[in-house]
Amino acid sequence: MATAPPTTPPTDPLCAPPSASRPEPGPTATHAAAPHRVAVLAPDGVYPFELGIPRRVFGSTDGLYRVSTCTLDGRPVRTDADFTLVPDHGPEILAEADTVVVPPFAPVPTTAAPDPAVTAALARLRPGTRLISICTGAYLLAAAGLLDDRPATTHWALADHFRSLFPRVRLDPDVLFVDDGDLLTSAGAAAGVDLFLHVLRRDHGSAVANRAARLCVVPPWRDGGQAQYIERPVPVPGSTGTAPTRDWALARLHHPLTLAELAAHAAMSTRTFARRFQEETGQSPGRWLTQQRIALARHLLEATDLTVEQIATRVGFANPVSLRQHLHTAIGVSPLTYRRTFAGSS
Repeated sequence: MATAPPTTPPTDPLCAPPSASRPEPGPTATHAAAPHRVAVLAPDGVYPFELGIPRRVFGSTDGLYRVSTCTLDGRPVRTDADFTLVPDHGPEILAEADTVVVPPFAPVPTTAAPDPAVTAALARLRPGTRLISICTGAYLLAAAGLLDDRPATTHWALADHFRSLFPRVRLDPDVLFVDDGDLLTSAGAAAGVDLFLHVLRRDHGSAVANRAARLCVVPPWRDGGQAQYIERPVPVPGSTGTAPTRDWALARLHHPLTLAELAAHAAMSTRTFARRFQEETGQSPGRWLTQQRIALARHLLEATDLTVEQIATRVGFANPVSLRQHLHTAIGVSPLTYRRTFAGSS
């Protein structure tokens, strides 16, 4: 998107890959299929950074996606900064989009009344169009009734306000993003990047998502949720944090680590350690360990030929049944299904 049309195809040295480093054509990078069409709907007061996230992430995939930006009426749109943007498209492109993205904007609505212009724009969508919101973009989807009785998230600082306007939405302010099939929502700016990398992984496998993350110089995924970013009292000066113990535990996931062992390593009582751990990560030690084990198991399923039994042992689950149960609870699939989906795509 620009105020004047470019004279040459746009390139982005931060995210767009040079031709010499493009992957070999395969299951995740076929040029036979038409690119997935993404329409980014820019509301009045849009945040410029988040508006550019879809192009940043999807633009690093060697043509798998075509990202276009539009406004509700085809006219220039104000941003929350000191400039106005002039997208090349109006709402007509929504009718052909496979995915529609609603970025955040300011100020947030003070009522739950739907914006007629937004309602008219969303009415153009074809059945089955995937909807994605970043941060306050969820307000527009909720006001249109699209989030009623469905799980969603937004920025943690707006959780109470959002709930007061949209009580039917099953809001979870503790997560970075929510994937509910054809409707995905994310928290603040960086969580938008997390969500779009997740979409890449869902659409084309871990190899494509990981490569996009490397080109954009961001982690492929982040552990934990929004709770670790919520404002909390500053720890007492001179106190010892739990980060060294977390590093120690990550190198020993294959052991059946207990709370007592973690606390002993941190030289704290179990009660103090559990409280401090929750303050610093937003999670209990047990839940954090489980998430790390699941993350490592997913990596090994994608990148190795180890059996499910071997992976369960390596990541510290008691047996393959435990690994299957935890993985299914976390992402809804079995280890072998996950491997066929992502290792095959990779």
